[in-house]
Amino acid sequence: MITYIKRNSLDVTKYDACIENSLQVRIYAFSWYLDLVAENWDVLVLNDYEAVMPLPWKKKYFLKYVSQPYFCQQLGVFSREIISEELQEKMLKSIPKKYVKVSLNFNSDNFIPSKSKPKNNYVLNLNASYDTLFKTFTKRRKRSIKAADKNKLQIKETSILELIKIKKEFYNHISFPEKTIENLANHVININKGFVMGVFKEEVLLGGCLFLKSNNRIVYLFSSNTAEGKKLQASSFLISTLIEQHENSNFILDFEGSNIPNLASFFESFGARNERYHHINLIKSIS
Repeated sequence: MITYIKRNSLDVTKYDACIENSLQVRIYAFSWYLDLVAENWDVLVLNDYEAVMPLPWKKKYFLKYVSQPYFCQQLGVFSREIISEELQEKMLKSIPKKYVKVSLNFNSDNFIPSKSKPKNNYVLNLNASYDTLFKTFTKRRKRSIKAADKNKLQIKETSILELIKIKKEFYNHISFPEKTIENLANHVININKGFVMGVFKEEVLLGGCLFLKSNNRIVYLFSSNTAEGKKLQASSFLISTLIEQHENSNFILDFEGSNIPNLASFFESFGARNERYHHINLIKSIS
């Protein structure tokens, strides 16, 4: 039986255990993560938490709608056992009719939902030596990394506030919830589920990234670079360093995108492969 359970009635221990032990585990689906990034969220639960489907939602003009939160790329159905396509469709149809719109990303391990659109997400398996992985980089990316080395760039710790400051100054066309990413960064760092890396030249911060680190994934979540950082290949140097630090591990570097051609090409230049996930956008009639 599939049951709709509100967040305040959720058995958090059972829910998080289902996510942790699921075949599709993603950090975005844990209760603490959704509490930080979603305005509201409830859950569809199969029997005694055998499978779950979190539903982040918002309210506008008295209308409720399911909406993918910022900094939360993939949700969908999570289960300890292999689920059937039929069950996944049943859970999708079990979303309450009170939601006039459903805009949601499924995870790449789910079946492709009907009437969905594919989205790109590049991932790189880090189970080989750095030298082996470096050989899969494009010639252009290799040149960028060598240029960064010649520029004597360094990796040091920095704060999420510094990255937010750079993002606001050099990416003024991009809006994002600042307090959400600040709170998320502080929390994941405190529970050892994330870290911030900064790229410096002569003590000047050129850019950096907040990474999530959970289960077998390292997620490239929130990055920013100054104009000088872009010029000096700070991002190439940063990603190359992270790959080297985690060589011969069971981690996957998850670039979190992208459908933007230039970004997709950049991620692919590190030898990453496209692991597509799917987005549904359903609009219900208001009667």
